[in-house]
Amino acid sequence: MQKEMMADLRYALSPVVFTQECLGINPDPWQAEVMMSPSKRLLLNCSRQSGKSTSSAIIALHQALYFPGSLILLISPSLRQSSELFKKVQQFYKMLPNQPKLPEDNRLSMVMDNSSRIVSLPSSEANIRGFSAVSLVIEDEASRVDDNLYRAVRPMLAVSGGKIILLSTPWGKRGHFFEEWTSGDTTWHRVEIPANRCPRISPEFLEEEKRSLGEWWFEQEYLCKFGDTIDQVFRYDDVMRCLSPNVKPLFPLNQRTANKSPCEDQEIKPLKIKAR
Repeated sequence: MQKEMMADLRYALSPVVFTQECLGINPDPWQAEVMMSPSKRLLLNCSRQSGKSTSSAIIALHQALYFPGSLILLISPSLRQSSELFKKVQQFYKMLPNQPKLPEDNRLSMVMDNSSRIVSLPSSEANIRGFSAVSLVIEDEASRVDDNLYRAVRPMLAVSGGKIILLSTPWGKRGHFFEEWTSGDTTWHRVEIPANRCPRISPEFLEEEKRSLGEWWFEQEYLCKFGDTIDQVFRYDDVMRCLSPNVKPLFPLNQRTANKSPCEDQEIKPLKIKAR
């Protein structure tokens, strides 16, 4: 019994040891870094098939097992994608040597006997409100998640002091994932893993993908590059260079309000013409 308690303590203190000894998986160095990060804000800008979803699923399971009463939310651009991440959590749960009881277990959520919950959510901002005291939010494919959904989720961490992980490949220079990655905000722990840092992706495969996909798609999907979108008229960097906080607007807001004609706020009604 004492040995079991000591092992449990080791697993609780180290998600890496938990992953190695309970799941039989040896994480990559960057995955171990993410699992052990004390930061409450993580940004994972990682190549396709690099293992970012695997890492986050293990983090979710570890949180639920060793922090009783945790509420973990899994969010993606669609319910199908959130369900896929949740399936990874279920898969790792089934690999545990001593599986805790699950009073509730379905295709969208699980509840453990320590009152921890893992819930897979749809991508609609209107449908996720109501959750509070959230311990962990994992936003998969964050570059494609609606910005309003991201803004609706963040207040759920206010009281709990919970953790949020955004993981994705880039999708152009737009949206909250790009903004947080480039903001310079030091509260975020940023991790960038291009495909050439993943030992499971061969150089031969990458060369084939580069020829097939073209430079723009290849750099986005495998090299973690935030590129301009295909349909842009002007390059993002050119537009940003045209902006300056030192240039005063020609018509400041207070001046426009002061010079507004009294009739501008009046409703314009259609002219009625009486037939003779």
